[in-house]
Amino acid sequence: MTPPRTALQLYTLRHLPGGPEAHLACAAEAGFDGVELLHGLGLEAEALRDRLAEHGLRAVSSHVALASLEADPDGITSFYGTVGSPVLIVPSLPEEFHGDSPESWQALGRRLAALGQVCRARGLRLAYHNHDSEMDLFGEVTALDLLLEAAPPGLLELELDLAWVVRGGRDPLELLARHQGRCPRVHVKDLAPAGENLEEDGWADVGYGTLDWDTLLPAAIKAGAEWFIVEHDTPTDPARTAARSYAYLASLGYS
Repeated sequence: MTPPRTALQLYTLRHLPGGPEAHLACAAEAGFDGVELLHGLGLEAEALRDRLAEHGLRAVSSHVALASLEADPDGITSFYGTVGSPVLIVPSLPEEFHGDSPESWQALGRRLAALGQVCRARGLRLAYHNHDSEMDLFGEVTALDLLLEAAPPGLLELELDLAWVVRGGRDPLELLARHQGRCPRVHVKDLAPAGENLEEDGWADVGYGTLDWDTLLPAAIKAGAEWFIVEHDTPTDPARTAARSYAYLASLGYS
């Protein structure tokens, strides 16, 4: 089996001065050959495709707001098809979508499945990215479980964010096993020890926190990971975070 490659979610670099050109250069200089896009970086599709190629990068997936995808599915899928991003990912939801009943999460799953059908018809795949609210329990199942049960695997994949699972009080190994075969993209982010890195909201560079990557990464591969997506929500030094996280994963054989 080919080991997963590593990519960088460009949200990590959003505060780095210099705009899209600097962000792409930073990702490439850190060692990544893949990036996960965020809202198209404000560029036209052809320009973004060309900038990526100039930096030796590929768009392995792209975060796209639910509202944008529902409002203009033709435009969104055409844009990312031109860029060359094979997977679109709904990354977060407004507070009003955070359901307080099993039925509300199942309804969201059906809504996403409908969008997944649209994406599939245009040669793209759709996935969903969790935070901690999806870890809420309804009986013995999480909100995420309910959402995914309502959407066939062929229409909706999962980008499991391992650190948000932990912050939500759940076991990422359990969720990786439960959704095995459905996780082609896995968000690799780390958590600092309790009380540390408060200026970074408790996050850490990958390999410099508390998550057990020697156990988690093989489990992610078993769950279907094709790409490990590095992310840090609030780095104080984005370029350092990108470089250190890549170097750590490369030391484990994932580059």
